[in-house]
Amino acid sequence: MAAIGATLTLAERIADGPSGFGGVEATPEWAQEIKRLARERNATILAHNYQLPEIQDVADHVGDSLALSRIAAEAPEDTIVFCGVHFMAETAKILSPEKTVLIPDQRAGCSLADSITADELRDWKAEHPGALVVSYVNTTAAVKALTDICCTSSNAVDVVASIDPDREVLFLPDQFLGAHVKRVTGRENMHIWMGECHVHAGINGDELNEQARTHPDAELFVHPECGCATSALYLAGAGEFPADRVHILSTGGMIDAAKAAKSSQVLVATEVGMLHQLRKAAPGIDFQAVNDRASCKYMKMITPAALLRCLVENRDEVHVDLETAALARNSVQRMIEIGNPGGGE
Repeated sequence: MAAIGATLTLAERIADGPSGFGGVEATPEWAQEIKRLARERNATILAHNYQLPEIQDVADHVGDSLALSRIAAEAPEDTIVFCGVHFMAETAKILSPEKTVLIPDQRAGCSLADSITADELRDWKAEHPGALVVSYVNTTAAVKALTDICCTSSNAVDVVASIDPDREVLFLPDQFLGAHVKRVTGRENMHIWMGECHVHAGINGDELNEQARTHPDAELFVHPECGCATSALYLAGAGEFPADRVHILSTGGMIDAAKAAKSSQVLVATEVGMLHQLRKAAPGIDFQAVNDRASCKYMKMITPAALLRCLVENRDEVHVDLETAALARNSVQRMIEIGNPGGGE
């Protein structure tokens, strides 16, 4: 313990609490120490688009979970520090089984990934023998291992459309993304698991309608996990909002669309962390959240203190057993073979 009156080092200031690690601010000194420790550990730092801005800014790579996992597999470093939620770090481990994968706080879970367990999926498959399972990448390794083909939000339509039209499809876990895919493909023999991301589900149609009404010249960027995705399509279809200004997009797709946006203002329906990368991608555009309370508490558990602790103590390591990883990797690989691997979420 440091002597009374002595200056505490950054690491000595770390304090654990029920909502995560705190006690350390994202100062230039902190950023310099993070970079030094990463070099010392031969680690690359990956940050998801929904992370705190200061975590995104210190990372080596920022993006969606699948893109980051693929970067991890190709990175020369032998340690991957994944600033995101647990299933994302698992996906990185699945694609990089020989590397050490760390998550700054193993308590950073995901309400969507937790909405279906491997046992629940086994039972569902038993009710539909012969059905093909399509799982969104926002699932645990154990669920991916029971999956035939994974998908992302940007390629889910292509994945489902590639399946024999006479084959039943079990789509999981997100009900809003599933409804979007079913609507676009017109597939009747598609069963949808009623899971949801609590943050995206909370961005509702009433909020979107009000924002669209009060910002008639804006473009709309809507994530298909959102509870308001149907409302966005209705606004466009009913002619209440110009259809060419309504975009249903993955997080990766939002970055591309931001660079091509024609309006001076864009309303964004997804987790608020996304605004940081959008504003960096197109600084001349006014990006506003449809719901500024749409913040994921699990994503925000990756604090400056948590990242520092991770690199100082080499914690928390993510493990996926070899058999599960091999099966899960097959389902991801099948998706890539279909083409258009797209963005992660």
